[in-house]
Amino acid sequence: MIKKSVTIKEIAKELNLSVSTISRALHDHPSISAATRLKVKQMAQELHYEPNQAAIHFQKGKTFTIGVILPELSETFFAEALSAIEDIAYKRGYTILLGQSHDDEEKEKLLAEKMRAHRVEGLIVSLAKNTTDYSHFEQLKKYHIPVLYFDRIPPLKNIHHVSCNIETGSTEAVNYLLKQGHRNIALINGPVSLLASKQRKEGYITALQKNRLKFDPSLVVNCNLTERGTREALETLLALKRKPSAVIAFNDYVSSYAVKHAINLGLKINEDICFVSFANSPINQFIQYPPLASVEQFPAIQGQKAIDTLLDIINNHTEEAYYRVVINSELVEHQKTG
Repeated sequence: MIKKSVTIKEIAKELNLSVSTISRALHDHPSISAATRLKVKQMAQELHYEPNQAAIHFQKGKTFTIGVILPELSETFFAEALSAIEDIAYKRGYTILLGQSHDDEEKEKLLAEKMRAHRVEGLIVSLAKNTTDYSHFEQLKKYHIPVLYFDRIPPLKNIHHVSCNIETGSTEAVNYLLKQGHRNIALINGPVSLLASKQRKEGYITALQKNRLKFDPSLVVNCNLTERGTREALETLLALKRKPSAVIAFNDYVSSYAVKHAINLGLKINEDICFVSFANSPINQFIQYPPLASVEQFPAIQGQKAIDTLLDIINNHTEEAYYRVVINSELVEHQKTG
């Protein structure tokens, strides 16, 4: 049987004092004599009284709770980011309330409302891949709940966000393949709704132009980041008259899906076609054909910057200024080409 928590009413009854006197004594109010304060605290200790933290937080107008909404915890990137967020939050006395959108915009809206109802003091969000309406997050401003986006960021101006420099990472990926002798380089990009997709494409085009190569729009195909979507994107590219010899994939999962389908089509990986991707996930160590190189996006650092920045906004009431933290990416080579 679960033992019921002792209340100040029970302490008051034991000592034949008023509830208000007990409360003031426990909080060392100067109107209560030192002897009474000592007597009250001794009785509280004997009865194993513990303060109701929820009530204290309510009185202070704080819940010490941060909401986090992520697309998929099954993706290593988001798991690493969350781990960093939790570590810092707990060290600073905050609890994390987590929700997964599973890349569903409607569920994301429901989670945002649930977070508001639970009185989170701030919200860290990485958007669902198909989200195009951001009003459910914008409405939180009315309740003075700051929202900070990371990795998957909406194309809005007045927002707090932490991100990795995807555009330069994309440029590095193209330059890497050009040095390997590839000239017909394709891009399997993500949904057009994601700012990260736009940044990948811009970096891709910049690299081609700097190397005096013409941009061919047919070599860029958007997909929904699923295995089926990746298969369709790869087949679209392979149907071109000038088939690409190299493909830059949106992330390591898309690269893996594409490699699997290419093998099923009878192509030899790293001979007929090769891949470079984003995220630099640990899975690359355990698969037969990892991408030749992958753009490291430092999820743990993004998570750490996200929680540090949000707590700064909350504790210093700096909602008027918008924080934009950008981390440099890094191309990590996995395989040496012949």
